[in-house]
Amino acid sequence: MTFLAGHLDLLLLGAVCVLLMAGFPVAFSLGGAGVLFAFFGYLAGISPSLGAIPLRIYGVVTNEVLIAVPLFIFMGFVLERSKVAEDLLLAMGWLLRGLPGGLGLSVTLVGALLAASTGIVGATVVTMGLLALPTLLKNGYRPSLACGSIAAAGTLGQIIPPSIVLVFLADQLSNAYQSALRDMGHFAPEPFSVADLFAASVLPGLVLVGFYMIYQLFAASRKADRDAFRQQLEATPTPGWGGLLISLVPPLVLIVCVLGSILAGIATPTEAAALGAAGAIVIAGARSSKSLTIPLGLPGLSALVLAGLLSLAAMKADGVAGTLAVLAAIVASLGLFAGLLANLWVLQRNGSLTGIVLKAVEMIAMMFAIMIGATIFSLVFRDLGGDETVTSLLSSLPGGTLGAMLAVMGVMFVLGFFLDFLEIVFVVVPLVAPVLLQMPMADGSLMSPAWLGVMMAVNLQTSFLTPPFGFALFYLRGTVPPSVRTMDIYRGVVPFVAIQLLVLVVIYWMPALATWLPGRLYP
Repeated sequence: MTFLAGHLDLLLLGAVCVLLMAGFPVAFSLGGAGVLFAFFGYLAGISPSLGAIPLRIYGVVTNEVLIAVPLFIFMGFVLERSKVAEDLLLAMGWLLRGLPGGLGLSVTLVGALLAASTGIVGATVVTMGLLALPTLLKNGYRPSLACGSIAAAGTLGQIIPPSIVLVFLADQLSNAYQSALRDMGHFAPEPFSVADLFAASVLPGLVLVGFYMIYQLFAASRKADRDAFRQQLEATPTPGWGGLLISLVPPLVLIVCVLGSILAGIATPTEAAALGAAGAIVIAGARSSKSLTIPLGLPGLSALVLAGLLSLAAMKADGVAGTLAVLAAIVASLGLFAGLLANLWVLQRNGSLTGIVLKAVEMIAMMFAIMIGATIFSLVFRDLGGDETVTSLLSSLPGGTLGAMLAVMGVMFVLGFFLDFLEIVFVVVPLVAPVLLQMPMADGSLMSPAWLGVMMAVNLQTSFLTPPFGFALFYLRGTVPPSVRTMDIYRGVVPFVAIQLLVLVVIYWMPALATWLPGRLYP
């Protein structure tokens, strides 16, 4: 009995793993196990601070950074309904029609663009599975290569900002970083923000896209496939340069406005997410309106950009110029507000808005329920001595920092076969990150939270592709024709999982990929 009382933290961790593997809802598994083992702790003479739970929950739901999550989710669903992906695939397929494997490359590029504008894996995989897979198969692509390309491109939204995964991960790493520095005696730590992790993930995300494209070019070089790829010139529809610009410009403007405003320090992630949601409404409304007498598109985007620029000018100008800038910003904002109302009316009239809101609210509720359950779990786990157990375990591993990183990355990779990224972020990261961030790198400096965040983000991305519970595999399985077997999907994602692990190794040995851009933007 004494042995059990001294290892309640490990028993709690084991109980949560059993409940999750048994298929119980994640939020209730984490929160319920935490409350139950808090009671066991009282019986064993330990006093878990359950009184802090209401304050923790209040802190979660009022966290200004996490307000960006609902806005990014809403933006993604709006763009999904606006059929941006369909036009992008058509335009990219036409642009790359002369290259061997051009359709496969276009899938990857469209996945990268959608990742920077929506960041929702399910929407991207389903859309490209319905639109691109029949064309890929008709043009001679092996089912495994076609399915692997679509599934992998759909998961790029987890590493290319703005990403929901990066927002949650940055929030957890920020808390872990402050905790680690306090444990080392630094009581005025430098803040670590979502913008830092966004900046750190830009170059690794582009490297991953580059490796995907190199593999697709290599796969297209096989003679059996080369002959089939020549059919693309005749089979690909022709949108023309005008159609290419119409398809590319609105998403690119939205990406520049959202991601650019964050990286430049003009807007916080929450403000940029609101900007992105407004821009997505403008794009979707303009594309949904069939009447040429309702100019909702370009004027709406122009008012969006103009309101932001004039607001920035108003903050930096004084005197008469500042007053004029404020008045101009107010007029532009009123014009933007009127445009948003008009676009929302168009979306409501064609029946899209209600479905978008319901899907967004469902996903938001699920995510925040998991966050609340994870908060209860982590609080009780620490009170039962779990943080000391994890510190002792990682510190005793052979190989120092390298051994600890290999162990953590290996555990996260294996958990990705069975758990969603949210469970891993809210259960594993708070336990291991405070310990890892106190460990020295090869040059003697402390581990960078930006580098650790990128390593974890790339690792978490594999969880969407690894069977049996990879969500991208489930989404794709629901869209493929009966002629495509499940084994074709599994076989197709194996090279892309290997590429993700290769990129993980590259980032480990070249940490500047993750630390250079944040260092230049936020010296």
